[in-house]
Amino acid sequence: MSLLGKSYIALLQLLKEKKISTKEVHEYFVKRTKKYNKEINAFLTLSEESGEEGEMPMVYKDNFNTKGIRTTVSSKVLDSYVSPYDATVVERLKESKTYVFGKTNMDAWAHGASTETSDYGATKNPWDTTRVPGGSSGGSGAAVAAYLSSSAIGSDTGGSIRCPASWCGVVGLKPTYGRVSRYGVIAMGSSFDCPGPMSWYVEDCAFLLSKIAGFDPFDATSSKMNVPEYEKSLSRKNKLTIGIAKSFFNGVSKDVTEGISKATKILEKLGHTVKKIKLLDPKYVLSVYTILQRAEVSSNLSRYDGVRYGNDRTYFGNEAKRRVMLGAYTLSHGYYDAYYLKAMKVRRLIRQDFEKAFDPPAGGVDVLICPTSPTLPFKLGEKVNDPLQMYLSDIFVVSQNLAGVPSLNVPCGFIEGLPVGMQIVGPHFSEKLLYQVGHAYEQETKWYERTPKL
Repeated sequence: MSLLGKSYIALLQLLKEKKISTKEVHEYFVKRTKKYNKEINAFLTLSEESGEEGEMPMVYKDNFNTKGIRTTVSSKVLDSYVSPYDATVVERLKESKTYVFGKTNMDAWAHGASTETSDYGATKNPWDTTRVPGGSSGGSGAAVAAYLSSSAIGSDTGGSIRCPASWCGVVGLKPTYGRVSRYGVIAMGSSFDCPGPMSWYVEDCAFLLSKIAGFDPFDATSSKMNVPEYEKSLSRKNKLTIGIAKSFFNGVSKDVTEGISKATKILEKLGHTVKKIKLLDPKYVLSVYTILQRAEVSSNLSRYDGVRYGNDRTYFGNEAKRRVMLGAYTLSHGYYDAYYLKAMKVRRLIRQDFEKAFDPPAGGVDVLICPTSPTLPFKLGEKVNDPLQMYLSDIFVVSQNLAGVPSLNVPCGFIEGLPVGMQIVGPHFSEKLLYQVGHAYEQETKWYERTPKL
């Protein structure tokens, strides 16, 4: 039986029916990973031991604490750190019959949009190994795209799930802030960080969210709202009003614009109504995000002094140093009011902007669609020495983190053999609706049938 391309749910069903064993699934993915990982560099740690019978392998971005397994956040500062506990997401998936198969490469400390800032070498895009996979969850995206795992867990602070999902041609969700516990995830920007699933199929993504979402007493920001079984309502067909904001197409390459335009026509064919709306220009949003996120980075990284564990601060890479210095500057006396406080006020306006866009009495829409990235994946090394151009890769994904709203990336085509991603954005806690739209589009287009030629 060939396992290539089988969904997480399909593999789980085969295990339940005893048509295949956990050991066979494990050995399949180990063999495939050893064959392709040398070139792709998606994994930093790989488990040689299979899980218990009936368990599924699960892959985690290397900023999730995993008990007894090295967690480096792709930085030499934590090169030898072994966590004494599991992150809540890891714990919940273990309770749902999974085991830790491996830890994936990422931008060090999750600082980046290409996975090139990793202290363990860049990850390469399985669709074209001369190009980046996106970041910071690039290792997770590449592992799923190359089918070294049927699914993976990443984290999204400013597009870090959606960007690699777009450029690797897979599905990726940034949940509503607080929908999934952050406990045990090494913090980058605490008011932005969102753990979430990545997969080949929308159904798998929905299934995994059902397992990891929910209130956690160890995370005061986690929501007590009921967690639905997202995968069980995918086939529901709602006729929705879909918003298109012109400001989210400024600076987008012609190829990506055409890809989103074709996707829009398919959504109309499915019975949805498309409506033009206004949203704040993302160029202002990126400035706000840069100020606030760097401030939180400078605070979160201050604990890594090498006294209790890990190496000292001389091991920090250039990008980490750059963000710490910028964050400390914006929080310093004389600049706090001019930068940080003003950015916090604009953040509130951004949240209100989304709330108005999704408010029916105000003429709002049900969901919004826009490009995930303004360009196709760029070449390795092309922007590594130009931080501003690197940051602009996230221009359409950071506003959702500032507002705390959910956003789903789904593949919407290929240009010159490279994947293009589309975001479906909704109001707070509308993940069920996003999955329904994404699943209907996925079933109509079946982009998942295309696989990279490794």
